[in-house]
Amino acid sequence: MSWLNRLLNLVRSDRLSRDIDREMSFHVGERTDDLVAAGMSRYEARREAKRRFGNYGMQKENTRAADVFTVIDSLLGDVRYAVRALRSTPAFALVAVLSLGLGIGANTAIFSLINAVMLKTLPVSHPEELVQVNMGDDQETFTNPLWEQVRDRQDVFSKVAAAGSTRFNLAAGGEARPVAGNFVSGDYFATLGVRAAAGRLIERADDVRGCAGVAVLGHAFWRTEYGGDASAVGRMINLDTRPFRIIGVADQSFFGVDVGRTVQVYAPLCSEAIIRGAGSALDRRSTWWLNLIGRPKADMAPEQVRAGLKRIAPASYESTVPPNWGVKNQKEYREGTFDAVPAGKGMSQLRRQYRTALFALMSVVGVVLLVACANVANLLLARATARQREIAIRLAIGAGRGRLVRQLLTESVLLSALGAGVGVLFARWGSQLLVRLLSTSRNTVSLDLSLDMTVLAFTVAVAMATGVLFGLAPAWRSSRVNPQAAMKAGGRGVAEGHSRFSIAKALVTAQIALSLVLVVSAGLLLGSFTKLANLDPGFRPAGVLVVTVDARNASTDEARRGELYQRMLERARALPGVTSASIADLTPISGSSWNDEIYVDGLTLKSGRDALVYFNRVSDRHFTTMGTALVAGRDFGAQDTPESPQVAIVNDAMAKKFFAGSAIGKHFRIKEGDALQPLVEIVGVVKDAKYKDLREETLPTAYYAATQIAKPGSFISFVLRGDGSALALTNGFKSVAAEADPRLSLRFVSLEEQLATSLTRERLLATLSGFFGALALLLATIGLYGIMSYNVARRRSEIGVRIALGAARPRVVRMVLGEVGRMVVIGLAIGGVAAAASTRLMKTLLYGLSPSDPTTLAASGAVLLVVALAAGLVPALRASRLDPMDALREE
Repeated sequence: MSWLNRLLNLVRSDRLSRDIDREMSFHVGERTDDLVAAGMSRYEARREAKRRFGNYGMQKENTRAADVFTVIDSLLGDVRYAVRALRSTPAFALVAVLSLGLGIGANTAIFSLINAVMLKTLPVSHPEELVQVNMGDDQETFTNPLWEQVRDRQDVFSKVAAAGSTRFNLAAGGEARPVAGNFVSGDYFATLGVRAAAGRLIERADDVRGCAGVAVLGHAFWRTEYGGDASAVGRMINLDTRPFRIIGVADQSFFGVDVGRTVQVYAPLCSEAIIRGAGSALDRRSTWWLNLIGRPKADMAPEQVRAGLKRIAPASYESTVPPNWGVKNQKEYREGTFDAVPAGKGMSQLRRQYRTALFALMSVVGVVLLVACANVANLLLARATARQREIAIRLAIGAGRGRLVRQLLTESVLLSALGAGVGVLFARWGSQLLVRLLSTSRNTVSLDLSLDMTVLAFTVAVAMATGVLFGLAPAWRSSRVNPQAAMKAGGRGVAEGHSRFSIAKALVTAQIALSLVLVVSAGLLLGSFTKLANLDPGFRPAGVLVVTVDARNASTDEARRGELYQRMLERARALPGVTSASIADLTPISGSSWNDEIYVDGLTLKSGRDALVYFNRVSDRHFTTMGTALVAGRDFGAQDTPESPQVAIVNDAMAKKFFAGSAIGKHFRIKEGDALQPLVEIVGVVKDAKYKDLREETLPTAYYAATQIAKPGSFISFVLRGDGSALALTNGFKSVAAEADPRLSLRFVSLEEQLATSLTRERLLATLSGFFGALALLLATIGLYGIMSYNVARRRSEIGVRIALGAARPRVVRMVLGEVGRMVVIGLAIGGVAAAASTRLMKTLLYGLSPSDPTTLAASGAVLLVVALAAGLVPALRASRLDPMDALREE
């Protein structure tokens, strides 16, 4: 028989059985007829025919084995039997599948995120060939002059490209409509091997100095904004009010090279000058904003690529030395080099920010899965007792222990497979929820979370390993049942004696230990987040609205921009609901910063880093608006003009570091290269406030007067404090801006939201670790309740005898709870050691807490102890109320 027929017979099993029965009956009938013809009676002939034919069942099995793939057929038989066994106990199957589904689903969800952020390659042609050019250290961004040197001098790449992230504004005025954009060099799409879905893509001829503005749309943006209409090619799109002609649409699968960020509009590098005008970074030698990516020539090994880049480095750096840097810094700059690292997986700020957090979460959900496995293993041990007579009968009629173990493992793997199916559904929802938790109002994270082969292989592997992990011990224990003892009327089988249940107790103890690790981790991360969220940042964010104004396209000329801002500030202060308002170049925890080295007469510092001070430029009443106390001196006022001596207000940290705490009337200078700028007089000292990050040590900070700059920049922030909701002030300020200049572009955010955005990672870790810690605690509680309930049921006769002999009910409760207490104490001891070791790996994720924080460890242990005793109390009370006559009658 051909292998194809043998394979088909697997799916037509009943038909094959009928055919074999007919064939065997035919042979027996033929032999019977021959014997009758020889003179035997029909009855005797049939008996003799069957005797000569041999064991009917064995012959049928041998015939069947020749007609099918035996191993597969046997496996399918095991699966069918496992399905029937699970259908007969739906409650057990439901609890087991849901427990495993949560565990496997959580692992798949986190792994999907890790796969999307760190493992998937870019959707471009031969991504494994791509390399990123950097400076041989953590510096990945280049200036445009340095990029042009690399582009013109290199001889190791067949194509090389540069890209810089930006945000384009589609609105002509009023509230901004930001979209994610990229300035890209002419060979960007050719280097990556990306094709156009419509029109054409940016080419080298589009990227020349003085170019006209052209744009390529991202596919998703084209679909949402233009309905996927091919006629969009050739139309005009306004980017920061500048007209750009749409020349094409990128391929549907391409999102850019920055994983986690989907680019909506691409424009050539040269058009950066169109948008930013005099503020263009094309010729700036100290503005670092471009990432470089290249495709090496076919005959170039990685070592040759690196060597070729290092060879052109000296001349490239020499040609682009920033002229305003000091001699020492220029010397260090000239010593720079180039390097190349694999870039097939793209470049990602999200990857750098969340790498440690994602691996920490992967460890957490791995422990949750172990707890779920222990829970299901306990369920299987308890279920094995109910099946002891069935197993004893199978052993008695000749089934081997290995065959029984295989059958029971098949049931375990089937449970795991069903759990994996539920887990995949949970993972789809969970991974999308994770992406929403990663996203903020100002930065939408976009990831490809499709179920690819990597995620599918991970899920299958986890499901198989899980099935074996929780099924092996119960299967082995069940197969060792004594058939003779199990077949006795009163036999207790596998449940007899305390030693028989030691595996279940060990599993519960392991659950408690693992749960303690998770609860301690969750406590540390929750405590860390709480400390950061409740930290005094040095200002009061409640009720504060931040309005970022972009005046690049304003009709007001640059010389009168200061008057425009001042006029808007006065109008804003008069708005209903506004209690105070000010102007600032930067707002705290915004992601932007400005620092310089300072020089103080008579003070010698060890290095330039020690002389580093952070700056801001603010108007009068700014500290009142922010809720930061002025502790000495005065605020800025009308006397601070461009013509008056330059003044500054410093924070306590700067006053103590540079002026021994007495800063009023003192002076400092800014170092620009090796030159010193004019003296700056300190007229006030304010309370310390956070500048870049809530985690930072307080930075020495100086504030300049906004009124002392003759030509303010085109970007400015208005800070408004209201007596109610911050966002309630939005419409009022829109009217102020529209009256002052309708072409001003506005972006609104509450200061509270700005701070909350900075805590996205900490909030994610605290939320998920708390959820998974609670889940593990719940699973451990269910496991402990189940084992104690079964223990009480198993020991009914023993407890009945104790009560009949005079044992008081409180003593019975203490006996049961004592057994719970022993498991909990052992579990807490083991878990405490494991928690102390594992939480050290979380050190970089914590704030204000040590990994071995005794309060968190003690509180976690207390929670587990209380929950465990509560889980054991119900079976203990049930045991104490047992009627001894009923228990003894069962014997």
